[in-house]
This record gives sequence, C-alpha cells and structure tokens, in this order.
Amino acid sequence: MSILKWFKRKKEAKPLVTISDRITETHQHEKINGSLNDALDFIIGILGENDDFVIRRFRVFGHYEAVMFYFSNMIDQGLVNTDILKPLMYLPAHLENKPIAPGRLTDVLLNETLYHSEGKLENKLIKLVEAILCGQTVVVVEGLDEAFLIGTRNIDKRSIDQPATEMVIRGSREGFIELLGTNIALLRYRLQTPDLRLHTMEIGRRTQSKVAICFMEGITNRELVDEVKNRLSKIDIDAVLDSGYLEQYIEDNHLSPFPQVQYTERPDKVAANLLEGRVAILVDGSPMALVVPTVFSQFYQTVEDYNERYLMMSSIRLARLVALIFSLIFPSLYVAIISFNPELIPTEFAVAVAGGRAGVPFPAIIEVLIIEISMEVLREATIRLPQQVGGALSIVGVLVVGQAAVAAGFASPITIVIIALTTIGSFATPAYNAALALRLLRFPLIFLGGIFGLYGIMIGLILIANHLLSLKSFGIPYLSPLVPGSLQGMKDLLIRGPLWWFKKRPTFLQTIDKRRIDPDVMDDIMNSSHNVLDPNNTSSKDGGKGGR
Repeated sequence: MSILKWFKRKKEAKPLVTISDRITETHQHEKINGSLNDALDFIIGILGENDDFVIRRFRVFGHYEAVMFYFSNMIDQGLVNTDILKPLMYLPAHLENKPIAPGRLTDVLLNETLYHSEGKLENKLIKLVEAILCGQTVVVVEGLDEAFLIGTRNIDKRSIDQPATEMVIRGSREGFIELLGTNIALLRYRLQTPDLRLHTMEIGRRTQSKVAICFMEGITNRELVDEVKNRLSKIDIDAVLDSGYLEQYIEDNHLSPFPQVQYTERPDKVAANLLEGRVAILVDGSPMALVVPTVFSQFYQTVEDYNERYLMMSSIRLARLVALIFSLIFPSLYVAIISFNPELIPTEFAVAVAGGRAGVPFPAIIEVLIIEISMEVLREATIRLPQQVGGALSIVGVLVVGQAAVAAGFASPITIVIIALTTIGSFATPAYNAALALRLLRFPLIFLGGIFGLYGIMIGLILIANHLLSLKSFGIPYLSPLVPGSLQGMKDLLIRGPLWWFKKRPTFLQTIDKRRIDPDVMDDIMNSSHNVLDPNNTSSKDGGKGGR
C-alpha cells in the first residue's frame, strides 16, 4: 500500500519551476509605463549582479534621458558606439532647429536616426530581458512606452573548415559550425530558391536554445513538417546543449541500438536530403544537423557516391556493404566454426589454425571476447587522447600489444587477424552511430555462436532482421525501399545507378512534387551531341585547312 501511495504522490507532483519560470509568470504581462527608473529597476533586479552587464546612461539629442543595456562580451562594441550611441546623442542635420513632437520621437529615433537595420520596438519588460540575454542591445528612453531592441550580437566563432567526421575526396570542403546564423547561410548558399522554408522555435527553459526547422516548400510533405514541429514543441527540458538532445526525444524507438535520426555536419548533404523531401533540424550551438526521416540504407551511403561516376562508386558501395557484414558477423562466425563445425575449414588451413591455437589456454569464445573488449577499450582511448598522442597509441596497441599477446600464448594469430579485419570493417562504415550499433550487436552474436554454433548465429540474425523490419522513422519503414519494395528506390540501394535513372524522388517520402529530372534528358543530350573534333569528320577537316 505504501508503494501505491508513493507512485500516486509522484504522479501528482508538480513539475519543476525554475527562477526564470517564476519571473516570466509573474511579469509576463508587465509593460513599459514611460518611467525610465521603473524599467531600470526591473532590469537591474534580474540582471544587475553580473560584472559583464553594462548600463550606459546618456541623453538622446542632449534632452531626453535614456539608458542602454547589453552584455559586453556578446556584442560588437564598435557597432554600438558608431551606429547606435553616436547617432542617438547627436541631432540629425535635417532636424536641427525643428521641434520634435513628443508623439513623433519614437518614429524619428527608429526611422531617421539609428544606423542599423536590425531595430524593432518592444513594450513588454520580460522581452527586454530575453533580448539582452540573446546578445541584443536595449535602449529605453524616458517618456516612451516602447523600448528599442537592436541586433548587435557578435560572438567569436571558429572558421568554417572541412568536417572532421565525414571526409570525402571529391566534394564540398565546408562544414557547419556552432552558430546557427552561419549554418543557415551555408544552407541558403546551396539552395538559392524561395522554396526553402525555415521556421524557428526556442527549446530549453534555461538555455532558450534556438532551433530551426528547414524544409522545401512544394516538395516536402506538410504532414511530415507538422509532425516534426509537434514532437519538438512537446520537449520540456531545462537545457538543449546539442542536437543530440533533440534526437533522443524525437526518435520513434528509444530502446533500439539503430539510429532513427541521421546527423551530419555537411551542408551539401543536408541540401541533398531537403531536395529529396526530408526535414532538417539545426540547433544554435551545435555543428550537427539532424535529418528526418531516416532509413537504414542512408548509413552506408556518402556524398561522394553521387559526385563520381556510378560504376566505380557502385563497386565501392558494395565493398562498404561487405565491410559492414564483416564487422557484424565475422567474430561470431569464427567462434561457431572453431567450437562446433571445424570440418567446414579446409584441411591445410585447419592444421594451421590448430597449430596457432595449441598454446592458448582459453576456449575460442573467451579468447575472442577478451580481444574484442581490448580493441573497444583501445579505440575509445585513441578517440579521447590528444591527437598527437592518439596515433602513437593506436600503433603501439595494435602492433606491440597484439604481437606480445600472441608470443605469450594469450591469443592465437588467427584470432588477432579476425578481430583486425572486424575493426577495419567497422571503420569503413561512414556513419559513426550505425557503426556503433553494429559493434554493440557483435557481442550477443558471439555469445550465441559460442553456445549454439551456426544455429545461434542464424537465430541472432533473424532477431536483428525482425527488429529492423519493426522499426519506423516518422512512420516510414526502416528498411525502405527494400521492404516495402520500390523499383525506384532499388536503383540506389545496393548499387548507385546513373543519375538519370533517378527520375522521381523516393516514393516512401510521399513528396508533393515527385519528379526530380526530365525523363528525356539523356535522350536530348545524346541526340544533340556532335563529335565536332572527330578526325574522320569531313567538315572538321575542311575547317582546319587554314591552320598551320
């Protein structure tokens, strides 16, 4: 009975209310009453204990008392001095010796005095505090019932550089950075069309992180856009410090190891997904953009697949798929064959394997698990160490420790080779989160292979396939376009077909505009092409008589 009462109390418990929530609820309807001192007391009462909070008193045109508020580390000081403070203190030349009616002062200051395009009026006191926290400059003038909000935010940022997690040989070298405005500019640079739509919202009670939802008008299904907005609007959290926070809230299955939301720091990749009919989510402060909905085939595809000729990239994609399969089942297959079905190994190779395992004191499953766990620890240590030390550690770990383990009889040479091939295969998977899921699933497959042999591996693969078939991302089956089958999608599944094969956008996205290219584009190009420099062309020879 006490447990039921505890659950009842937890259910009826009120949600956490922060200080900022209480301030907002108490003062959300309070407006500027024209008294400069009242506005000053209100703002100082909330923000006055910060050493970087600047309060600058001055007189507008030498007559009207005014005060300026801003955080010194978030604004462009030169812009404040030249474009705001100076024009407000000196009367414009065309207004000299002309009286300014009290009712016209607001209009004169906003439209004839300020040298700044990002200026607007606001009469709610709580909005003034929010603007200052965002990096804007607020100017309050005595006698006016509206304050001036001026965009002067200027935060130091790192330069646009090549993405560190998605390397390509042929493709764009630009990657997203932490500032949302810069990321939107990179996106608009690639999609210079009025169809690109961008809606923003603020998530996080304390951080008030700005989140941008991007989609293509006339292409993206509006129900998908509404669903994305609905899921984001219901997130009630105190802080959103990275896009990964949102990813964990909006995915469909929270217990699945497979990612249902794709993240990327490449603007060209986001643009390509938007043109297919997907929705992108950008978060201020995060260089990673989220793309929804997502299917499994996206995690072994790269931007480079579409920048090179299709024959070469199709073969590379197949090699990538082989590496993906290696990284999942190779260790468990080795354990099952060594433990239960050694007759499947050719005789000469079986003798070599038996000789290598002669001095190993552990069964195959224990040996593989120890080496696998050691590789995972080594991989994590390499990532966390400084870049200068990480490379040296990986070489020492793989060569020295591996050789020492074999020499000491702790592991067999064939086991080291199997684990090395598995590790290399996991590195060949372009998406880190998908590779992480496959690395996690290796361990239950090893257990099943060590206990039940090949039957255990088949049971494990059937369970994984059944789980993949049950997954959905915003209502789209995770294995699309394989299940349910789509002929158009099959052209970009195992191989990458020619670009002119992709006449329509993916059918599972249910886009508004389904056509991507003109169906007769290749026929028109081939019919209108001429071998103008062909040496067997008579007209070309005649035209060249005048040459040397």
